[in-house]
Amino acid sequence: MPSAAGTIDRTALFGSLDLGEIKLPNRIIMAPMSRMRAQADGVPSELNVVYYAQRASAGLIIAEASCVSRQGRGYANSTAIYSDEHTGGWRKVCDAVHAAGGRIVLQLWHVGRISHSSLQDGGALPVAPSPIARSGEILTPNGPMPYETPHALSVDEIHAVAEDYRRAAARAKDAGFDGVEVQCANGFLLEQFLNDGTNHRTDQYGGSMENRSRILFETLEAVCSIWPSGRVGVRLSPFSTSHECTDSNPEALHSHVVSRLAALNLAYLHFYEPRAGGAGRSDEFTAGVPFVSKLMRKHYSGPIIAAGGFDPDSAAVAVEQGSVDAVVFGRHFVSNPDLPARIRHGLTLTPYHRPTFYSGGVSGYTDYPYAQCSQS
Repeated sequence: MPSAAGTIDRTALFGSLDLGEIKLPNRIIMAPMSRMRAQADGVPSELNVVYYAQRASAGLIIAEASCVSRQGRGYANSTAIYSDEHTGGWRKVCDAVHAAGGRIVLQLWHVGRISHSSLQDGGALPVAPSPIARSGEILTPNGPMPYETPHALSVDEIHAVAEDYRRAAARAKDAGFDGVEVQCANGFLLEQFLNDGTNHRTDQYGGSMENRSRILFETLEAVCSIWPSGRVGVRLSPFSTSHECTDSNPEALHSHVVSRLAALNLAYLHFYEPRAGGAGRSDEFTAGVPFVSKLMRKHYSGPIIAAGGFDPDSAAVAVEQGSVDAVVFGRHFVSNPDLPARIRHGLTLTPYHRPTFYSGGVSGYTDYPYAQCSQS
């Protein structure tokens, strides 16, 4: 709410918060951002260790999306969590974040059709609920290539995907994370099943909203066999059109899904607001779309966090008004490793440099400065 000086009171961002069993000292959360700085095999690098430890003052770090299997990979130098080497690399990250006083969960990820045969074992096709290709090109080891028509997963293969999530969840626990987040947003595999624009199946995984959401709940059952539900979050992106993943009635679909999720006692729901429909790849925002967190609040009484187009003032207002319990920052955490301190003291934020978001080394990754107050 406005202060007497006409500025926004940001106090609400600095109250403690329990996300299920995860206790946060503030409500400023770091978004899961794939920065493409892992080793070629998806093992977190020493640079990743430094990067995450620098940002440990966040109320919670949601570590970048990490593939649950080789089949789930779609981007070069993105992180993964399906081998002993991946687990060991992430353990170094978790140890560094915890040593700096932070909390960190891992986002579990399968890209589905947003991949290419050159990234798959044996040159296999990417997989999806239905054989529907995305338009455009994907960057492969051989340069930009057209997206391919994916292989439609069989029922047995769908069950195998849920098992991949279970194994990845177990590895995340072994690595020392404080919990996990299941990525069911931004046009990747689980959302490809949810949305009728990408799911044309006629079996038990297609057709009705109940059927299209079946894989999500089977995946959550697998993950919650490893973690207590109070340490498991889910990310959803109603109304988003990322990777051409759309639905004919997104409000009804997500009202159904969120109502069912409400019974699971999860740590939190993480909504990606549709005004930032490009999933972080541009600075353009969509006008005239619903504020999803407000829309879904009536279906969900547990903790809700939201990402997408927030600045410190709009974040404080959203928390103060109860639309969300915490706010997830992406771009601002890229260029401000000490973002909570800068927000608390009303300091100018360092601008981010978009060309270094998804490639490079130290530059634009671990070389952004701390404010003087952060080091005192």
